[in-house]
Amino acid sequence: MNRSSSFPAGLSQNEHLPIRIVSPDFGHLPAGTGAEQMQTQRLSYYFFLFVYNGHSHVSADLNNFEVGNNELLFLLPQQIRDITRPDHGGAYFKLGFDQECLARLPRSYPFLLDPLHQQKIKVTPDSAERLKIIFSMLQGLLNKPDSDPRIILAHLNSLMTEIDAAYFAGQKKPDDGRMSKFASFKIFVEDHLSEHRSIKSISEELAVSSSSLHQIVKQQSGLSPKEFINERLILEAKRRMHYGQRSSVKELAFELGFNDPDYFSRLFKQITGQTVATFFRDLS
Repeated sequence: MNRSSSFPAGLSQNEHLPIRIVSPDFGHLPAGTGAEQMQTQRLSYYFFLFVYNGHSHVSADLNNFEVGNNELLFLLPQQIRDITRPDHGGAYFKLGFDQECLARLPRSYPFLLDPLHQQKIKVTPDSAERLKIIFSMLQGLLNKPDSDPRIILAHLNSLMTEIDAAYFAGQKKPDDGRMSKFASFKIFVEDHLSEHRSIKSISEELAVSSSSLHQIVKQQSGLSPKEFINERLILEAKRRMHYGQRSSVKELAFELGFNDPDYFSRLFKQITGQTVATFFRDLS
């Protein structure tokens, strides 16, 4: 496996791909391992939970997700998952793989940008049956560490295509060209979050005009590029406060690239509706 993979070391079930699948009777880590003892984890990979009978609870980014029959939840890299109270009742599959694995698939999957802001998907009974079959086939392949990665990727492509179709069921699928630019914008924001780059400089980096970038981001997220970046910065601040990084307001502001802690505080209240002090107090 590529040593540059961002998938947690030792977790992959294949010798050539950063990927792992778990079901009630397959793939669980031994009790007492470091990963099992963690309370929270900032994901460096894509995470999927498909429940086809029963229910499950997942906490991520200060949200609690209840996943029931024929529902699928996906989490994205950089999201923080709280694993202090795992509850996976019934029948389910969990799947994780990182960007290296995704890059080897033959196409892109717009749902991974979550343009509809719905990380939990209700799938039809027919789609659920197909998902069960594909997950089961992947599990069979990952039961053997030396399985041909080409076959694994073929099944993974089928899985992602099925999920993409379920995500946009009843909704107009976004234009591929605009979605590609939006994806580039999101990646740029993640890579340069604390730099507070101007919209003009971002537009130049992405080879698109500022007005076109504004239209694309507004269409896909409902926010202007500047609002999108500010929302992402405040989400990062909430993540760090909620999950144990209890810096002072001033330190947190500087960590996130704000030169003026007072401006950071005003922006936090504007976006969340509460002061930083109130947010801290509610965590206690």
